[in-house]
Amino acid sequence: MSDVCRVELRHLRYFAAVAAHGSFNRAAQNLHLTQPALSRQVKDLEEELGVPLLVRGTNAVTLTDAGERFYEEARDLLARADQAIQRVRGEARNEILRVGYAPSVAVGIMPGALEKFQAATPRVRIELSDLSSREMNELAREGRLDLLITPEPSPSAIPGFQWSDLRRMAVVLVMPATHPLAKLKKISPRRLSNLPLIGLGRENFPDYMRSVRALLKPFGVAPHFIALENDGVSTLFTALEANHAAAILADGINCLMPRTLISRPFSPALSEVSVKVGLPAVRPNPHAETFARLLREEVGRQKSVGSPVQSP
Repeated sequence: MSDVCRVELRHLRYFAAVAAHGSFNRAAQNLHLTQPALSRQVKDLEEELGVPLLVRGTNAVTLTDAGERFYEEARDLLARADQAIQRVRGEARNEILRVGYAPSVAVGIMPGALEKFQAATPRVRIELSDLSSREMNELAREGRLDLLITPEPSPSAIPGFQWSDLRRMAVVLVMPATHPLAKLKKISPRRLSNLPLIGLGRENFPDYMRSVRALLKPFGVAPHFIALENDGVSTLFTALEANHAAAILADGINCLMPRTLISRPFSPALSEVSVKVGLPAVRPNPHAETFARLLREEVGRQKSVGSPVQSP
Protein backbone atom coordinates (compact mmCIF):
# COMPACT_ATOMS: atom_id res chain seq x y z
CA MET A 1 0.00 0.00 0.00
CA SER A 2 1.48 3.34 -1.06
CA ASP A 3 2.20 6.04 1.54
CA VAL A 4 2.47 8.79 -1.11
CA CYS A 5 0.43 11.83 -0.07
CA ARG A 6 -2.08 12.78 -2.77
CA VAL A 7 -2.32 16.53 -2.16
CA GLU A 8 -3.21 18.55 -5.25
CA LEU A 9 -2.78 22.27 -5.95
CA ARG A 10 -6.52 22.81 -5.72
CA HIS A 11 -6.44 21.52 -2.13
CA LEU A 12 -3.75 24.08 -1.30
CA ARG A 13 -5.73 26.89 -2.96
CA TYR A 14 -8.91 25.99 -1.11
CA PHE A 15 -7.16 25.72 2.25
CA ALA A 16 -5.23 28.99 1.71
CA ALA A 17 -8.47 30.81 0.85
CA VAL A 18 -10.19 29.62 4.03
CA ALA A 19 -7.12 30.54 6.11
CA ALA A 20 -6.90 34.00 4.56
CA HIS A 21 -10.59 34.83 4.95
CA GLY A 22 -11.07 33.10 8.32
CA SER A 23 -14.40 31.82 7.05
CA PHE A 24 -15.64 29.00 4.83
CA ASN A 25 -18.51 31.18 3.63
CA ARG A 26 -16.36 34.13 2.48
CA ALA A 27 -13.74 31.82 0.97
CA ALA A 28 -16.42 29.90 -0.94
CA GLN A 29 -17.80 33.14 -2.38
CA ASN A 30 -14.32 34.19 -3.47
CA LEU A 31 -13.65 30.80 -5.10
CA HIS A 32 -17.14 30.56 -6.63
CA LEU A 33 -17.80 27.27 -4.83
CA THR A 34 -20.58 26.14 -2.54
CA GLN A 35 -19.65 26.12 1.14
CA PRO A 36 -20.29 22.35 1.61
CA ALA A 37 -18.06 21.55 -1.39
CA LEU A 38 -15.25 23.73 -0.06
CA SER A 39 -15.60 22.26 3.43
CA ARG A 40 -15.36 18.73 2.00
CA GLN A 41 -12.21 19.55 0.02
CA VAL A 42 -10.46 21.01 3.08
CA LYS A 43 -11.55 18.04 5.17
CA ASP A 44 -10.10 15.72 2.52
CA LEU A 45 -6.81 17.62 2.78
CA GLU A 46 -6.72 17.23 6.56
CA GLU A 47 -7.45 13.51 6.27
CA GLU A 48 -4.74 13.09 3.65
CA LEU A 49 -2.19 14.88 5.84
CA GLY A 50 -3.38 13.16 9.01
CA VAL A 51 -3.45 16.38 11.07
CA PRO A 52 -6.15 18.99 11.79
CA LEU A 53 -5.38 22.32 10.12
CA LEU A 54 -8.39 24.34 11.25
CA VAL A 55 -10.41 24.88 14.40
CA ARG A 56 -14.00 25.34 13.22
CA GLY A 57 -16.10 27.81 15.17
CA THR A 58 -19.70 28.92 14.78
CA ASN A 59 -18.95 31.96 12.62
CA ALA A 60 -15.23 31.72 11.92
CA VAL A 61 -12.30 29.36 11.69
CA THR A 62 -8.79 29.63 13.11
CA LEU A 63 -5.57 27.84 12.27
CA THR A 64 -4.05 25.16 14.46
CA ASP A 65 -0.29 25.25 15.03
CA ALA A 66 0.11 22.73 12.24
CA GLY A 67 -2.24 24.82 10.11
CA GLU A 68 -0.10 27.94 10.62
CA ARG A 69 3.00 26.10 9.45
CA PHE A 70 1.23 24.48 6.51
CA TYR A 71 -0.32 27.81 5.46
CA GLU A 72 3.12 29.41 5.06
CA GLU A 73 4.33 26.47 2.99
CA ALA A 74 1.16 26.42 0.90
CA ARG A 75 1.47 30.12 0.04
CA ASP A 76 5.04 29.63 -1.15
CA LEU A 77 4.11 26.60 -3.25
CA LEU A 78 1.15 28.38 -4.83
CA ALA A 79 3.24 31.44 -5.68
CA ARG A 80 5.90 29.29 -7.34
CA ALA A 81 3.28 27.29 -9.23
CA ASP A 82 1.63 30.45 -10.55
CA GLN A 83 4.98 31.85 -11.62
CA ALA A 84 5.82 28.61 -13.44
CA ILE A 85 2.47 28.66 -15.24
CA GLN A 86 3.03 32.24 -16.36
CA ARG A 87 6.47 31.40 -17.70
CA VAL A 88 5.20 28.37 -19.63
CA ARG A 89 2.45 30.47 -21.17
CA GLY A 90 4.95 33.12 -22.19
CA GLU A 91 3.22 35.78 -20.11
CA ALA A 92 6.34 36.93 -18.28
CA ARG A 93 7.09 39.46 -21.04
CA ASN A 94 3.78 41.20 -20.33
CA GLU A 95 3.59 40.99 -16.55
CA ILE A 96 2.31 43.90 -14.51
CA LEU A 97 2.73 44.67 -10.81
CA ARG A 98 -0.02 47.00 -9.54
CA VAL A 99 0.92 48.97 -6.43
CA GLY A 100 -1.43 51.18 -4.44
CA TYR A 101 0.12 53.51 -1.88
CA ALA A 102 -0.37 56.52 0.37
CA PRO A 103 2.34 59.06 -0.61
CA SER A 104 3.03 60.36 2.89
CA VAL A 105 4.00 56.89 4.19
CA ALA A 106 5.93 55.76 1.10
CA VAL A 107 8.01 58.93 0.80
CA GLY A 108 11.77 58.46 0.62
CA ILE A 109 11.74 54.72 -0.05
CA MET A 110 9.81 54.39 -3.30
CA PRO A 111 12.44 55.72 -5.77
CA GLY A 112 15.23 53.39 -4.62
CA ALA A 113 12.96 50.34 -4.53
CA LEU A 114 11.62 51.14 -8.00
CA GLU A 115 15.08 51.53 -9.49
CA LYS A 116 16.27 48.18 -8.09
CA PHE A 117 13.07 46.37 -9.05
CA GLN A 118 13.16 47.60 -12.65
CA ALA A 119 16.84 46.67 -12.94
CA ALA A 120 16.13 43.14 -11.67
CA THR A 121 12.87 42.57 -13.61
CA PRO A 122 13.00 44.71 -16.77
CA ARG A 123 10.11 42.83 -18.39
CA VAL A 124 7.68 43.64 -15.59
CA ARG A 125 5.74 46.89 -15.85
CA ILE A 126 4.96 48.45 -12.49
CA GLU A 127 1.82 50.57 -12.17
CA LEU A 128 1.80 52.99 -9.22
CA SER A 129 -1.45 54.46 -7.95
CA ASP A 130 -1.57 57.30 -5.38
CA LEU A 131 -4.81 56.41 -3.58
CA SER A 132 -7.01 57.37 -0.68
CA SER A 133 -7.81 54.67 1.88
CA ARG A 134 -11.26 54.11 0.39
CA GLU A 135 -9.93 53.81 -3.16
CA MET A 136 -7.25 51.38 -1.99
CA ASN A 137 -9.81 49.26 -0.13
CA GLU A 138 -12.17 49.12 -3.10
CA LEU A 139 -9.53 48.28 -5.71
CA ALA A 140 -8.00 45.63 -3.45
CA ARG A 141 -11.40 44.00 -2.85
CA GLU A 142 -11.93 43.90 -6.63
CA GLY A 143 -8.58 42.17 -7.16
CA ARG A 144 -7.10 45.16 -8.99
CA LEU A 145 -4.06 45.72 -6.75
CA ASP A 146 -1.14 43.37 -6.10
CA LEU A 147 0.56 45.26 -3.28
CA LEU A 148 -0.55 47.97 -0.85
CA ILE A 149 1.47 50.45 1.20
CA THR A 150 -0.70 52.08 3.83
CA PRO A 151 -0.99 53.05 7.50
CA GLU A 152 -2.26 50.07 9.46
CA PRO A 153 -5.82 49.40 8.23
CA SER A 154 -8.70 48.26 10.39
CA PRO A 155 -8.92 44.43 10.51
CA SER A 156 -12.09 44.31 8.39
CA ALA A 157 -11.01 46.84 5.76
CA ILE A 158 -9.49 44.49 3.18
CA PRO A 159 -10.33 40.81 3.75
CA GLY A 160 -8.08 38.25 2.12
CA PHE A 161 -4.88 40.31 2.44
CA GLN A 162 -1.81 39.40 4.48
CA TRP A 163 -0.06 42.29 6.23
CA SER A 164 3.54 42.75 7.33
CA ASP A 165 5.42 45.65 8.95
CA LEU A 166 7.28 48.06 6.69
CA ARG A 167 8.25 51.04 8.83
CA ARG A 168 7.17 53.22 11.72
CA MET A 169 6.77 56.99 11.36
CA ALA A 170 6.59 59.78 13.90
CA VAL A 171 3.45 61.88 14.22
CA VAL A 172 3.69 65.67 13.87
CA LEU A 173 1.48 68.74 14.04
CA VAL A 174 1.27 70.60 10.71
CA MET A 175 0.23 74.26 10.66
CA PRO A 176 0.81 77.56 8.88
CA ALA A 177 4.10 79.26 9.74
CA THR A 178 2.07 82.09 11.31
CA HIS A 179 0.16 79.78 13.68
CA PRO A 180 0.53 80.65 17.41
CA LEU A 181 2.11 77.23 18.12
CA ALA A 182 4.63 77.59 15.30
CA LYS A 183 7.09 79.39 17.56
CA LEU A 184 7.44 76.28 19.73
CA LYS A 185 10.08 73.65 18.95
CA LYS A 186 7.89 70.85 20.34
CA ILE A 187 4.18 70.60 21.05
CA SER A 188 2.65 69.09 24.15
CA PRO A 189 -0.32 66.88 23.17
CA ARG A 190 -2.37 68.59 25.88
CA ARG A 191 -2.14 71.85 23.92
CA LEU A 192 -4.47 70.24 21.38
CA SER A 193 -7.41 70.48 23.78
CA ASN A 194 -9.97 72.67 21.92
CA LEU A 195 -7.34 73.52 19.27
CA PRO A 196 -9.03 73.89 15.84
CA LEU A 197 -7.98 70.92 13.73
CA ILE A 198 -8.57 69.90 10.15
CA GLY A 199 -8.54 66.21 9.32
CA LEU A 200 -9.13 63.74 6.54
CA GLY A 201 -12.78 62.84 5.97
CA ARG A 202 -14.38 59.47 6.69
CA GLU A 203 -15.60 58.94 3.13
CA ASN A 204 -12.15 58.55 1.60
CA PHE A 205 -10.04 58.05 4.73
CA PRO A 206 -12.19 55.90 7.02
CA ASP A 207 -9.40 55.06 9.50
CA TYR A 208 -8.02 58.58 10.02
CA MET A 209 -10.31 59.89 12.77
CA ARG A 210 -10.21 56.58 14.65
CA SER A 211 -6.42 56.68 14.61
CA VAL A 212 -6.18 60.30 15.78
CA ARG A 213 -8.58 59.71 18.65
CA ALA A 214 -6.55 56.66 19.71
CA LEU A 215 -3.31 58.69 19.59
CA LEU A 216 -4.67 61.45 21.82
CA LYS A 217 -6.68 59.32 24.25
CA PRO A 218 -3.71 58.55 26.58
CA PHE A 219 -3.35 62.31 27.15
CA GLY A 220 -7.02 62.88 27.93
CA VAL A 221 -7.51 64.98 24.80
CA ALA A 222 -10.42 64.70 22.38
CA PRO A 223 -9.61 66.21 18.94
CA HIS A 224 -11.61 69.30 17.96
CA PHE A 225 -12.16 69.06 14.22
CA ILE A 226 -13.59 72.14 12.52
CA ALA A 227 -13.42 70.61 9.02
CA LEU A 228 -12.73 67.29 7.32
CA GLU A 229 -11.29 67.07 3.81
CA ASN A 230 -12.03 64.10 1.56
CA ASP A 231 -9.96 65.16 -1.46
CA GLY A 232 -6.58 64.42 0.12
CA VAL A 233 -3.63 66.27 1.58
CA SER A 234 -3.40 68.97 -1.11
CA THR A 235 -6.88 70.20 -0.24
CA LEU A 236 -6.11 69.78 3.45
CA PHE A 237 -3.04 72.06 3.08
CA THR A 238 -5.20 74.78 1.52
CA ALA A 239 -7.77 74.42 4.30
CA LEU A 240 -5.07 74.74 6.98
CA GLU A 241 -4.01 78.10 5.62
CA ALA A 242 -7.55 79.33 5.01
CA ASN A 243 -8.67 78.44 8.54
CA HIS A 244 -5.36 79.09 10.32
CA ALA A 245 -5.74 75.61 11.79
CA ALA A 246 -3.54 72.56 12.38
CA ALA A 247 -3.51 68.89 11.36
CA ILE A 248 -2.12 65.70 12.88
CA LEU A 249 -0.19 63.70 10.28
CA ALA A 250 2.74 61.30 9.82
CA ASP A 251 6.04 63.12 9.42
CA GLY A 252 6.49 61.85 5.86
CA ILE A 253 4.16 64.69 4.97
CA ASN A 254 7.09 67.12 5.38
CA CYS A 255 8.35 66.30 1.88
CA LEU A 256 4.94 67.13 0.38
CA MET A 257 4.08 70.37 2.22
CA PRO A 258 4.24 73.85 0.67
CA ARG A 259 6.79 76.23 2.19
CA THR A 260 4.01 78.19 3.88
CA LEU A 261 3.39 75.27 6.25
CA ILE A 262 5.63 73.84 8.96
CA SER A 263 5.52 70.80 11.22
CA ARG A 264 6.49 70.30 14.85
CA PRO A 265 7.07 67.06 16.79
CA PHE A 266 5.11 66.21 19.92
CA SER A 267 6.63 66.00 23.38
CA PRO A 268 5.78 63.60 24.91
CA ALA A 269 5.69 61.86 21.54
CA LEU A 270 2.47 60.35 20.27
CA SER A 271 2.54 56.68 19.32
CA GLU A 272 4.19 56.16 15.95
CA VAL A 273 2.21 55.32 12.84
CA SER A 274 2.66 51.69 11.81
CA VAL A 275 3.03 51.43 8.02
CA LYS A 276 2.10 48.07 6.53
CA VAL A 277 2.65 46.21 3.26
CA GLY A 278 -0.31 44.13 2.13
CA LEU A 279 -0.37 41.25 -0.38
CA PRO A 280 -3.25 38.97 -1.37
CA ALA A 281 -3.08 35.82 0.74
CA VAL A 282 -4.28 33.66 -2.15
CA ARG A 283 -2.39 33.63 -5.46
CA PRO A 284 -0.26 36.73 -4.84
CA ASN A 285 1.57 38.29 -7.77
CA PRO A 286 4.95 36.52 -7.74
CA HIS A 287 6.74 39.87 -8.03
CA ALA A 288 4.91 41.52 -5.13
CA GLU A 289 7.07 39.95 -2.43
CA THR A 290 10.20 40.98 -4.33
CA PHE A 291 9.05 44.59 -4.38
CA ALA A 292 8.07 44.41 -0.69
CA ARG A 293 11.55 43.11 0.14
CA LEU A 294 13.17 45.99 -1.78
CA LEU A 295 11.00 48.48 0.12
CA ARG A 296 12.15 47.00 3.43
CA GLU A 297 15.76 47.20 2.27
CA GLU A 298 15.28 50.90 1.52
CA VAL A 299 13.85 51.44 5.00
CA GLY A 300 16.89 49.67 6.47
CA ARG A 301 19.27 51.71 4.32
CA GLN A 302 17.68 54.96 5.49
CA LYS A 303 18.00 53.92 9.11
CA SER A 304 21.68 53.16 8.64
CA VAL A 305 22.48 56.54 7.04
CA GLY A 306 19.84 58.62 8.82
CA SER A 307 16.38 59.23 7.42
CA PRO A 308 15.99 62.19 5.05
CA VAL A 309 12.51 62.80 6.40
CA GLN A 310 12.94 65.24 9.24
CA SER A 311 10.73 67.87 10.80
CA PRO A 312 11.90 71.39 10.01
